[in-house]
Amino acid sequence: MAPLLLFSCKPKPKPVEAAETVQIRGVYGNPKPLWEKGYDLNELGVNAIFVHSGSINPEMVDRAKSEGLKIYAEFATLNGKGYVEENPEAWAINEKGEKVEAATWFMGVCPTEPGFRKYRFDQLRDLLLEFNLDGVWMDYVHWHAQFEDPEPILPETCFCDHCLDEFSHDSNIEIPEGTTSEKAQWILDQHDTTWRDWRCKVIYDWTYEMKNIVKEIKPEALLGLYHCPWDDQEFDGARRRILGLDYDLLRETIDVFSPMVYHGRMERDPNWVKENILWFGDRLNIKKGEYPKVWPIVQALNGPETISAEEFETVLRGGLSGTSSGVMMFTTSAVAEDKSKAQVMKKVYTERMEKME
Repeated sequence: MAPLLLFSCKPKPKPVEAAETVQIRGVYGNPKPLWEKGYDLNELGVNAIFVHSGSINPEMVDRAKSEGLKIYAEFATLNGKGYVEENPEAWAINEKGEKVEAATWFMGVCPTEPGFRKYRFDQLRDLLLEFNLDGVWMDYVHWHAQFEDPEPILPETCFCDHCLDEFSHDSNIEIPEGTTSEKAQWILDQHDTTWRDWRCKVIYDWTYEMKNIVKEIKPEALLGLYHCPWDDQEFDGARRRILGLDYDLLRETIDVFSPMVYHGRMERDPNWVKENILWFGDRLNIKKGEYPKVWPIVQALNGPETISAEEFETVLRGGLSGTSSGVMMFTTSAVAEDKSKAQVMKKVYTERMEKME
């Protein structure tokens, strides 16, 4: 990884021109469940699909393109499940010097480990060369943690040899000899602010490198980011402090921010979605018609409680608040299985189409 303290000297990737702006009415997930129910996505007002990269195939791309849909691939960037088990050198290490435990459903990875970085960047290149995509949405872009629960899992990481060496080099700080836990405690006691800043730059570097790969292979494609929707103060500033998400850095590389405003999973009131999107637009000083864009992803899927059609309409409209220029919902299956939710989506999306005309 290039020295992180030299980031300011790197030429910034060129932003996408405003002429490429699209008003997004999206669905997240394989569109097959909706197609199998006989739905025409155009009639539902949908103009974009966001699909996990592993689910994309030529038949899906051909049909989506024939219906005039934009195709965006969700790319599980720092999800280490299936990799760290075979490559233990990429396992994240906590402040006690121990391998982190998998969260409820997420297994992170050390984001500085060279082998994993090459593995993911090669995957991205292959994906872009194989399919005609309109963009790539980075997912799981944070240090090992889990934020989509009312009580998030927020460990201190990563104190592996890769990270300690990179931090020492990039920050020009000599770490005293000792055990991993002793080194971690010394850093947290003596250089906490520098440590937090460095971790944010590591995450930024991932977006920087991926932006360059996307623009090299498909210059017109967008780079999006699914991310934690917490504000600057929630959980003692854990979005930046633990997850490593610094909006002021990320806006330099991200074309579209997609806050994951899953009100049900996070046990928030449905009106929180609107409040959050209004706050986010102000926080990043988002301007309509300019990049970066805001296209939130809202919850239609039941869990842990049932999401009613009325709630779904509230969060879908909330996602279109403020300077948001698009929205998508999670997931296609949840809407395909519930006619009332499909009707809500059609109503909101077709209204949006009329406003655009």
